Amino acid sequence: MVAAVRPRAADVIHRDRRVDARNLKIEVRPLAGALGARILGVDLSRPIGDSTFTDIYRAFLEYLVIFFPGQRALSPEQHTAFAARFGEVDREPFTYPFKTPTVPGQTQILLNVKEATDRTINVGGFWHADVTYRERPHKAGIIYAKDVPPFGGDTMFANQYLACDTLSDAMKRMLGGLKAVHSSRMVYGNEWARYASVSRTRAPLLEERSFSKSMYAQAEQASVSEFDHPVIRVHPDTGRSCLYVNRGFVERFAGMTPEESLPLLEFLWDHASRPEFTCRYTWSHNDVGVWDNRCTLHYALNDYSGERREMHRVSVHEPSPPAASRAIPGRDAD
Repeated sequence: MVAAVRPRAADVIHRDRRVDARNLKIEVRPLAGALGARILGVDLSRPIGDSTFTDIYRAFLEYLVIFFPGQRALSPEQHTAFAARFGEVDREPFTYPFKTPTVPGQTQILLNVKEATDRTINVGGFWHADVTYRERPHKAGIIYAKDVPPFGGDTMFANQYLACDTLSDAMKRMLGGLKAVHSSRMVYGNEWARYASVSRTRAPLLEERSFSKSMYAQAEQASVSEFDHPVIRVHPDTGRSCLYVNRGFVERFAGMTPEESLPLLEFLWDHASRPEFTCRYTWSHNDVGVWDNRCTLHYALNDYSGERREMHRVSVHEPSPPAASRAIPGRDAD
């Protein structure tokens, strides 16, 4: 296994420090004002030196989601080796909430594919973060575009630092004392949250919003996975506070009923995906993208009806459960 390389404390990006492009071994081209950057000058089919990876990791922390366009074709081993530089690879079969297929012989590589004839839902077709119902959710997703449609199929990302920063101080103080219950039941991330395939001439049918009609049938769960995480968490690498609730898995606030929780959750979900907090990426063949699952949400658009799309994803675990932020107005710092 390739060991993960973490930057030294002096190399960690804080809110008042920016990547100095003059000192990088890579070329960084910002994608949008809120987040996102293209990384040029890196061939992921070849081994990456520690110094170059430190630059990549710094850009990852600064821009939250980074893209490596126009790569050579990657083998499963090359894809996994690059992912392992970011942390511990999730090698367990992804059995729920979906029966997600994997690349044959490579249980760590999830196969996200829609055939041209598939008019059903897209499992990533709403704003969410990955597997936050786990004690240690994913730290990052490393996705490889194997086959992309000639149009559509973009992915959107939203900056959750900004979502937190733009809340009022009174709201931050209230949320700073709360935890949210993240559950694999997907009470609000069910079929009705996800649109079926759309096009200029075709609206999706209601019955097409169905897991059972897609290749990602909802798995039967013998037991529910459920953990409480802080509503405002601290990012372990940057020390910044970010909003940490998502429609896919958050069910309620800890100690509250769903009915009491839902009005505030709806506000936070809508606030978290404000357009000015987002970027949008159009995939090309062999592109690789890496997003920070700790401080972003993402949304895979399902707007390529009649076209095929195939993406391979490897994820890495957070090393420890999310911790609450102490940088809340009116609260004492540790």
